[in-house]
Amino acid sequence: MIKPFRIDIPQADLDDLHDRLSRTRWPNEITDAGSDYGFPLARLKELAEHWRTGYDWRAHEAALNELPHFTTEIEGQNIHFVHVRSANPDALALILTHGWPGSFLEFLDVIEPLSRDFHLVIPSIPGYGFSGPTHERGWDLTRIARAWAELMHRLGYEHYGAQGGDFGSGISIALGTVAPEQVVGVHVNYLPTRPDAGVELSEKDEARLDKVRRLMANRPPYQALQAATPQTIGYALTDSPVGQLAWIAERFAQWTDPRSPVSDDRMLTDISLYWLTATAASSARLHHEAARGTEPCPVPLGVAVFPHDITQSVRPLAERLYDIRHWSEFERGGHFAAMEAPDLLADDIRTFFLGLSTS
Repeated sequence: MIKPFRIDIPQADLDDLHDRLSRTRWPNEITDAGSDYGFPLARLKELAEHWRTGYDWRAHEAALNELPHFTTEIEGQNIHFVHVRSANPDALALILTHGWPGSFLEFLDVIEPLSRDFHLVIPSIPGYGFSGPTHERGWDLTRIARAWAELMHRLGYEHYGAQGGDFGSGISIALGTVAPEQVVGVHVNYLPTRPDAGVELSEKDEARLDKVRRLMANRPPYQALQAATPQTIGYALTDSPVGQLAWIAERFAQWTDPRSPVSDDRMLTDISLYWLTATAASSARLHHEAARGTEPCPVPLGVAVFPHDITQSVRPLAERLYDIRHWSEFERGGHFAAMEAPDLLADDIRTFFLGLSTS
């Protein structure tokens, strides 16, 4: 059963958030530390004060409620999604999947341009936001992909495309693997490529692989903690709003292009979603579950590469694994492409999927 859903956070939860923010116990900081030891204290205090006194959740909640929200249950798990139908009844459907530390909010700025040509289904990953926490093992990328296939079936879509970045990329590729007869193509804006000694690469691609090698040799602390002990870090993030704020704000600071920053209010709406739904631990568990990986994807793939992403894909390596039909490289934008460069991403998604329909 699919049910309409409306966002309505209890006022007591907002009051509790403001009270906790007012009672933050701050650590000291080394003089001139910058970002050498972690997220800077002055910037975090600035964000926390704005969250407490300037940021208006109710205004953002009202704006979000202008979208058509729904929930359904799949394999015992609540699934929240936004469903926007195109004015063209024969339009292709697209399912757009976010990653961590994102949410369905990532796609707000691409809904209007994409819905001119596509029906849009924008779910919250199990364990994230209004899909609520997961309650059992095994919600890895492939199981989520199977749930997406069931969701699209319930909505009546026999053929559709999939798009995503971060975990959304892996889930979209997995969806093409588990439902190749239904998925016409997959478009991603994040596609890690690992070194392969058997492929000759350009100097530019070798530089990209050097970046990958450095990341593999020095696994980011957030990733190591969430993959190894998501429950342990979840206690701190679920109990302290400033802890949750720093944990996610640091990712935005590091992964966005300085030329296309995400506004503080948009970032705080995303962070508020994690806080108000108490999904820090359950969202972190996907780093643990995703270690299992996925099978090769048989459907056509489109790739958008943004210069300030965590890594940049190497096309000769990607072509050894996927049926690459479309490849774009942009001069601005980072990991949160749908928020940083929605115009570029929406145009690229449109070009890829409309191109498939005419090829």
